[in-house]
Amino acid sequence: MKSCLIVDDSRVIRKVSRHILESLGFDVDEAENGQVGLAKCDEAMPDLVMLDWNMPVMTGIEFIVQLRQREGGDKPKVVFCTTENDVAHIREAISAGADEYVMKPFDHETLQIKLQLVGMA
Repeated sequence: MKSCLIVDDSRVIRKVSRHILESLGFDVDEAENGQVGLAKCDEAMPDLVMLDWNMPVMTGIEFIVQLRQREGGDKPKVVFCTTENDVAHIREAISAGADEYVMKPFDHETLQIKLQLVGMA
């Protein structure tokens, strides 16, 4: 079973994302900020990370930069899930190491398409 870590400060977004991902066959774990997310990655590197941009403690960009520097941190597919939808933000996310980008709010079908694009669905 593929594993996914949802890193988002919104409990509602984590709950909705978890429901969709579990229906797609993922084993899901959650982190309410990037610092907790990195600690969970250190324990067990997930196959997929669903990552929010704007969070307290550590931004999504700070998280992905640190993740990609860790041993095995190049392995997970990272999908940014955010309300930041301008080209500059998308470019910044991709250049920092993100594999894909999905706009909030998203639904089951939209997320499934994005996961297919990164080879995770």
